[in-house]
Amino acid sequence: MKTQSFRFLWIGQAVANLGDVLLVVGLISILYTLTESVLYLALLPFVNTFGRFISGMISPIIVNKYRLKSVLVWSQISKSAVLLGLSLFVSYKTNPNILIILTLVLVIAFLDGWSMPATNAMLPRLVSNQEIVKANSFVSIVNETTQLGGWALSGVLVALSSGGHVIWITFALFISASYMMHKVVDHTPFQRKKSGDHPIVAMKEGWQLIWRSELFRNLHVMIFFEATANVVWIAAILYVFVTEVLNQTEAWWGYLNTLFFIGLILGGVFCSKFSLVLEKKMRKFLILSSFGVSILTFIFGLISVAWMALVFAAFHGFLEQVKTITVQTYIQKEAAPDELPKLYGAQSALVSLTFGVSSLVFGALAESLGVPYAFFIAGILLAGSTMYVFVRRGSFPEKYEIADR
Repeated sequence: MKTQSFRFLWIGQAVANLGDVLLVVGLISILYTLTESVLYLALLPFVNTFGRFISGMISPIIVNKYRLKSVLVWSQISKSAVLLGLSLFVSYKTNPNILIILTLVLVIAFLDGWSMPATNAMLPRLVSNQEIVKANSFVSIVNETTQLGGWALSGVLVALSSGGHVIWITFALFISASYMMHKVVDHTPFQRKKSGDHPIVAMKEGWQLIWRSELFRNLHVMIFFEATANVVWIAAILYVFVTEVLNQTEAWWGYLNTLFFIGLILGGVFCSKFSLVLEKKMRKFLILSSFGVSILTFIFGLISVAWMALVFAAFHGFLEQVKTITVQTYIQKEAAPDELPKLYGAQSALVSLTFGVSSLVFGALAESLGVPYAFFIAGILLAGSTMYVFVRRGSFPEKYEIADR
């Protein structure tokens, strides 16, 4: 984990993630100033999700033709170039066209859709096999800390200046991230696939890898259920829960998010500190953390006391992180280096599409039945996912011995 390339990778990703947070807050400020419409604000996550879905679908074509490092670097450089155009557009136009802004956001999301899958696929190449759990835990801690601090920092920056200035800061961060990615050295052999391969064939590779492996197939059934159920934690539903169920001010929405992120960070610290224990009991950690998340989600809908909601949010973050790191480790230990980018590309497309559709469905459920019922349904879905993993537990290796590394 002390290799220079790994250091450049996590620093570059952290800087890029901070830029992504600042970009979202800056755009929210700009769009609300221009329109004073909640509808346009709601379009931001939809456009982001749609861009990432398209990106995830075509990523196998890209990784067949270019080295993983090149994909990372040029994705970040291209994002920077498009963001420069967006920065100039919102800075020097008195009344910038909303459609153009959203189109540029779509392009940035499309280019960003390769970053996280490429980073996840690159990570096992830069650390030894016995350090994969620690590396995943460390990167998760950095990412969640960046998210936690980024939202607070971006709010202060917008209050002190404007959304336009925040986007210029984002541009500087993107340039810095591009430099960090450029410094990564990947010695993994690369062989360009024949150009005669049909794009549709390339796009199916990640899905075929998932389908042919019992382990990957079962993991992605679980991931599908989670992507469906986890939409109950989106800002719109959680905001209504705070105001209508907890009867608290908007500040408590921020408190819940903060405690959730703290739980994520603590979960990453736990996995890093006890990485050897986790590797020896991978299957148990996966099943128990999945069961815990489903119970916490179901009970959360019953809570009407504010301080109890904070405690449950923290525990949910902790268990969610343990489960996520376990899933990541399974994939990175079982897939070949050239398979990982395609697997993560298919996974990104699956999660983006599922999350986008489920956001609309659960939003309608929360409005018609009430927010608590949305949490009940999500908890039942997650419990079903846990039962599925338990029944299929034979496909999950129980542990990874030192000799296997």
